Amino acid sequence: MSTDTADAVRRSVPPPSKHQLALMIWLAVLPTLTVLNLALSSLLADTAVVLRTVIVATIAVPIVMYGLMPRLHRARTRLLARRAAR
Repeated sequence: MSTDTADAVRRSVPPPSKHQLALMIWLAVLPTLTVLNLALSSLLADTAVVLRTVIVATIAVPIVMYGLMPRLHRARTRLLARRAAR
């Protein structure tokens, strides 16, 4: 398939459904929160739960939104474009 054809197929991929988006968010958030909780548990052990949650969320949200979600959207687009090209 030529690059122009592949680009056209990618452009024709619709945005994710709410269920696909929920799965993508879960796939990004769960490992991020797990790693952050493991990495920061000793540092935040004596911190109040609300403050600990604010700290972890403040770190996790940019990682998910700017790091992981764009990659998941690209992966989904490539996957669906490959299926459509068959």
